[in-house]
Amino acid sequence: MKSTSRRSFLRGIGGSALALPWMESIASAAPANTVAQRMAHFYVPIGVVRRGFFPGESDDVIPKGNLGNVMKSLGKQNPNFSVSPLENLTPTMTPLEGMKHKVSLVTGMDRTFQQGTDVHAQCASCYLSSAEPFTIEQSAWPLDRTLDHIVADQIGKNTPFRTLEFSCNSHKDNKESIYFDNISWYGTGHLAPSIRDPRKMYRRLFSTSEINRYRDITDLVLEDARSMKKDLGYSDQQKFSEYFDSIRTIETQMERLERMKAELAQVSFDEPPETYLPRGEYIRLMGDLMVVALQAGLTNVTTFMIGPERWDTPYLFESLFDTPRSHHKMSHNQTKMIEDLLKVDLFHMQQFAYLLNKMESIQEADGSSLLDNTIFTYGSGLGDGSTHQYNDLPIIVAGGTKHIKGGQHINLPEGTPLANLWLTQARLFGVDTERFADSTGIVKSLLA
Repeated sequence: MKSTSRRSFLRGIGGSALALPWMESIASAAPANTVAQRMAHFYVPIGVVRRGFFPGESDDVIPKGNLGNVMKSLGKQNPNFSVSPLENLTPTMTPLEGMKHKVSLVTGMDRTFQQGTDVHAQCASCYLSSAEPFTIEQSAWPLDRTLDHIVADQIGKNTPFRTLEFSCNSHKDNKESIYFDNISWYGTGHLAPSIRDPRKMYRRLFSTSEINRYRDITDLVLEDARSMKKDLGYSDQQKFSEYFDSIRTIETQMERLERMKAELAQVSFDEPPETYLPRGEYIRLMGDLMVVALQAGLTNVTTFMIGPERWDTPYLFESLFDTPRSHHKMSHNQTKMIEDLLKVDLFHMQQFAYLLNKMESIQEADGSSLLDNTIFTYGSGLGDGSTHQYNDLPIIVAGGTKHIKGGQHINLPEGTPLANLWLTQARLFGVDTERFADSTGIVKSLLA
């Protein structure tokens, strides 16, 4: 077979390349054992219910299948440093049971709140910058260039997209400012706008202006690929089929949600029609697009915001409730809504687990998985949505097994800056810096 790079293997109309995952049969420009390292962030708004997420936060145990059994008394996190095996998962973390050897729970990390700005807006917009309060003179927010763009300077130079920003906020009511609904920033005051519409993200990844708008991309690419597929080995033919099946599945899901949205638009609701779109299906569709982008080398750096901060517009958390619910409103009525909030936290963790398992199933050039080569961090800018605390943030670091250890609960000393984790990740990706924001050192226990 004629030597060619994997990104130019398949070409659609107008010469647009549809990138492919690594294949043995295709001579790559890079050595066969060279695998790209990636970084991804999964952001959960409004914090979590502490007693369901954190070890030691309750004296009672929530029985499986009965997450609404409210605990009688609260415990307290150990304020001292400790590292222990991640054995018995808390109720909110149970979806990670099959992957716990590749995840580490990191507790004890804080961010310092800058007085005079909104709690929810600051916790989202400043999450990945963690600037020290009152150090950014040209802004009311302690908002600096975020970690994803700093890392992309090192590992995003040769990808079509240096970074990709995904958001699962389908609403258009614009109740809040951009600071409530974005975690990625090129710099102070310079937003890296996220894409919230799956169709727009799909077109950004794969489309060109010359492609007929009524013909889907896989049809076009498969026409060109059919004559070349016979030159692939058996295992590569299987990968080829899996890859295009996944893209075809994404197209089918998009079409289904678009039909549903069109139908809902014809009905009179008190809330926006987007309120009634199935939440989990929408999140997983956006997640599938993120995984495809990482798998095919379209980008090495992504952020994934699962929902906006504070917005009261409700969502339909399918399988949880009969009617749409507002996550923010529930968080401010935690005493009465504890059962429902625990369900929402578990629901979000299930979406994270879905993406971990999907990434683990994708094999790379050296036999490792996509997850092994991606440091994928779950986190929130609030420790508790009802009290708006910035301490003891819920953080889980998954994947990246060539560089970090899994299967651990790392409890850091009370008051450890969240920026210590960002400094650790920045250095792992080759960023030469002594400090990141208000960091005081790296998280050594996380390193392999």
